[in-house]
Amino acid sequence: MTDPDPRLDPPLSMPTYAVRAPLARWLAEEAARAAADFGRYRLLDAGCGEKPYAALFAPYVSEHVGLDNAAHAHADIVGPIEAIPAEDASFDLVTCIQVLEHVDDPAQAIRELHRVTRPGGRVLLSTHGAMVYHPNPSDPWRWTHEGLERLFAANGDWRSVTVSPGSGTASSLAMLNAIFLEHALRRTPLRPLRGVVVSLLNRGARWLDGHSAALRGTRPGTLAGNYHVVAERAA
Repeated sequence: MTDPDPRLDPPLSMPTYAVRAPLARWLAEEAARAAADFGRYRLLDAGCGEKPYAALFAPYVSEHVGLDNAAHAHADIVGPIEAIPAEDASFDLVTCIQVLEHVDDPAQAIRELHRVTRPGGRVLLSTHGAMVYHPNPSDPWRWTHEGLERLFAANGDWRSVTVSPGSGTASSLAMLNAIFLEHALRRTPLRPLRGVVVSLLNRGARWLDGHSAALRGTRPGTLAGNYHVVAERAA
């Protein structure tokens, strides 16, 4: 029996649980919703990497095309998101997962995602709000819900754009603390306790978010480690 993929079923002991767990749930829900709306659909995975979420879409797609800016086993086409080597309106669903913070030109990236999505089709994008610096190979951008809404509105004819925080303020703060605690504890005799400490931190933060409306949503004073965007291209 193989171990579950931690990106599809993140444990509470994962420092980035507040990003990874909501992201996997959201993508699973959106994969099924797209099938209900489109039937079997053609998917572009923009910035595919190792296609870590392919299993969530596999029951519903007619084709899963991976785009990456470097040739490797999982990339079906090679090129930057700012210049996608694909025909106009050629995909029903386009995903761009944890990539926008790394691109050189976010506005051009959104225009390209719009271009390759068919009229009436959908883009699913996730990207960081508050997160530690993590170049891959660069890391120039961070977002708020307002910034993402403006970015999409200015770069494409969208019927609707919905931006939602992946998790609440307590969970996002817990994630940032968990990342640093995990690094600190690995250099001490308390190293074996890293998973327990991070799990308690994540569990407590999740409880706080669930019991306080003030810690959720996008009201002033809230903090989000990650955002989920659903953009519908106008028909």
